Amino acid sequence: MKLLIQLFLIFAKMGAVTFGGGYAMLPILQREIVENHHWAKDEELMDYYALGQVTPGMIAVNVATFIGLKLKGFWGGLFATIGVITPSMMIITVIAMFLTEFEENPYVIHAFAGIRACVCILILDAVVKLGKKSVHDKRTLFIYILILAIALFAPVSPVISVIVAAVIGFFLKPSDRKEGAAK
Repeated sequence: MKLLIQLFLIFAKMGAVTFGGGYAMLPILQREIVENHHWAKDEELMDYYALGQVTPGMIAVNVATFIGLKLKGFWGGLFATIGVITPSMMIITVIAMFLTEFEENPYVIHAFAGIRACVCILILDAVVKLGKKSVHDKRTLFIYILILAIALFAPVSPVISVIVAAVIGFFLKPSDRKEGAAK
C-alpha cells in the first residue's frame, strides 16, 4: 500500500507542476522515475515514451500507467494514472468555472504567453536529452534523420513514424549481431 500511495503522490506532483502537456513532462518523468526513484532505466523509459506515443491517450498518462503496472500491477497502474490526472482535472474544473472572466484578462493572456515559451524550452530539453541517449551509432542516426525528415516534410501520423522506425530498427539490428560475431 505504501508504494501505491507513493505512486499516486509522485505522479500527482508531476501532474501539478507540468504545463504544456505530456511532452513538457518528459524531463520531470526522467528525473523522478530514473534518477530519484530508480523505478526504470533510461532505455526502458524511452520505450515507454514510444509506446505512450502510439497508444491512445496522452503520453504522460500512458507512461504513468506503464510505470505503475510495472511496479504494482493493475493497482499500481490505476494509482499512478489517477495521480497524474487529478491535478489537471482540478485545475481545469476551476478554470472552466471562471473561464469567461479569465479569457480576456491581459495579465492571464501575458502569463500564458510566457508559459508557452517556457514549455517550448522544456520540450526542447527533453528532445536533446532523449536524442543523446537514443542516437548512438550510424544506424540510429539514420533512423533519426529519416523520421525527422518525415515529421517535418510529410503529413504522417506519429504512429506511422514509430512503426517505420521500429521496422527499420528491426532490419538494421541483425547486422550488429553479424558484425559482433565476426569480431
